[in-house]
Amino acid sequence: MAILDRFTDIISANVNAVMDRMENPEKMIDQYLRKMMDDLAEVKKNTASVMADEARSKRLVDENEAEVSKYTNYAKKALEAGNDGDARVFLSKKQELEDVGTGLANAYAKAHENASKMRQMHDKLASDIEKLRQRRSMIKAQLSVADTQDKLNKASNSMGKSKGAMGSFQRMEEKASRRMDEADAMAELNKEPKDEAQKLEDKYAQDTGSAAVEDELERMKREMGLGSFDSDEA
Repeated sequence: MAILDRFTDIISANVNAVMDRMENPEKMIDQYLRKMMDDLAEVKKNTASVMADEARSKRLVDENEAEVSKYTNYAKKALEAGNDGDARVFLSKKQELEDVGTGLANAYAKAHENASKMRQMHDKLASDIEKLRQRRSMIKAQLSVADTQDKLNKASNSMGKSKGAMGSFQRMEEKASRRMDEADAMAELNKEPKDEAQKLEDKYAQDTGSAAVEDELERMKREMGLGSFDSDEA
């Protein structure tokens, strides 16, 4: 049976070691899992046949032993009856059955060994498949977290670039404001200073204008016969 030829490989396989050597665990673990599922299906398909062989071989061994025991008892009864010839016939048959029994016992031992191997392979494959499924879930969860982290890192980088651009604009605004302040200061420095006489001249020039208005007002009142406000009070 082909599957039995792979008994040593299946039993000695170390699933964790195999996965650790995988270059692309997410992809290769599915391939390896499918292969193990195929092996398990083949083991299940052949296990019933092997166990049936074991049961049949055991039954033949038991039947042979029963026959040997029967002819042994017949030989004893023949001897008790004083029939040595009959005893020889029974003992001869007993020996034939024992010879057959040796072959049956060997066949049963082999069938039992095969059935035991099939059960071991079944249990090992089932256990390895469960381990693979657990590792696959863990790996996929880790990859999902890694993808999310990668997206967050990219978003952080984008935000960093935006902050950098805003910082550049702010520095440009500060630079422009500083240049405006410097220009205003320079304009103030470039103004020609006025002396005290000039300031007083401006003051009295304004007062002269006011006096002229008052004089014009008094003149118009006299012409109109209204008189002045000061003379009415007097």
